[in-house]
Amino acid sequence: MKKIILTGDRPTGRLHLGHFVGSLRRRVELQNSGEFERIYIMIADAQALTDNADNPEKVRQNIIEVALDYLSVGLDPTKSTLFIQSQVPELCELAFYYMNLVTVQRLQRNPTVKAEIQLRGFSESAVEGDTQQKQGIPVGFFTYPISQASDITAFKATTVPTGDDQEPMVEQAREIVHKFNTVYGETLVMPEILLPDNAACQRLPGTDGKAKMSKSLGNCIYLSDTADEVKKKVMGMYTDPDHLRVEDPGKIEGNTVFTYLDAFCTPEHFLRYLPEYASLDELKAHYRRGGLGDVKVKKFLIAILNETLDPIRERRKYYEGRIGEVYEILRRGSETARKAASQTLEEVRAAMKIDYFADAALIESQAKAYALKNAR
Repeated sequence: MKKIILTGDRPTGRLHLGHFVGSLRRRVELQNSGEFERIYIMIADAQALTDNADNPEKVRQNIIEVALDYLSVGLDPTKSTLFIQSQVPELCELAFYYMNLVTVQRLQRNPTVKAEIQLRGFSESAVEGDTQQKQGIPVGFFTYPISQASDITAFKATTVPTGDDQEPMVEQAREIVHKFNTVYGETLVMPEILLPDNAACQRLPGTDGKAKMSKSLGNCIYLSDTADEVKKKVMGMYTDPDHLRVEDPGKIEGNTVFTYLDAFCTPEHFLRYLPEYASLDELKAHYRRGGLGDVKVKKFLIAILNETLDPIRERRKYYEGRIGEVYEILRRGSETARKAASQTLEEVRAAMKIDYFADAALIESQAKAYALKNAR
């Protein structure tokens, strides 16, 4: 079987370090590995509109932000197909058919849907006329797992690189594939999830120590941040609140700075920026027993992050001067993606026996049957 990747991001803002360690860095590695025949990377604008319906301009403007972030981290349009979801209308039709294979109760049990509903301030039981009640859930947002299943299956993706928070979504897609193939015959490809190897990369916390880096919480370090912005954010980063003096023993667990070091640090970084330590384990041991200040550790992290982001900033600056070229990359990618999705849709229609005009045998057999009937 051909190995194919499908992954993507919602264009609700610039991408940040959480995206980078959770998926972007891995995408570039997979792209350059030569292991996959096709890699589809989608800017999920249609999904973004499910909870931004009253602000389409925000989504529209962020298309270019996400595209610039993709190109700046090293995604290569000659190796990966970068496309815009709404420009592949076949995805909507597939999702419509899949809706008949999933119950409302199953969607309500999806942990990711529950978490996203809470994060975005929707209410599962909005009361009409209650001004204190939160906004009800848009149907499009509620059926997000079905839309994602459409995205995955349209390109016959065998592999979906994502974080552990999206694991229930991929599992839902697998259920839809199984149900479709059981009812209509083997048509869709069963996808597998690919999680980050490094546990720290699966869900990078915000700079404030919150469990998730989120644009809405204002606790992000963006890929497009300047060196000074990175320095300011890291210096204000949450550490151990009980580590008040340098000589105090410090805690590593829940300490955001060390979580970031787990995600970004390599042995080479110590040689360049902190040669008095042989490894991260040695640095952690010193912090735990006391005698190591937060400022020194933060300066080390700042150096590592800016070293990581410098080439990304350089590539972004290059593409910022070629916006027309970026849109042409997206246009060509969307055409390529639509061609692949169209082929899958044809196969789905045939399996569901709704390919009426393409089924010459159906037309011929019915014509013969009615001719025979009328000849009697």
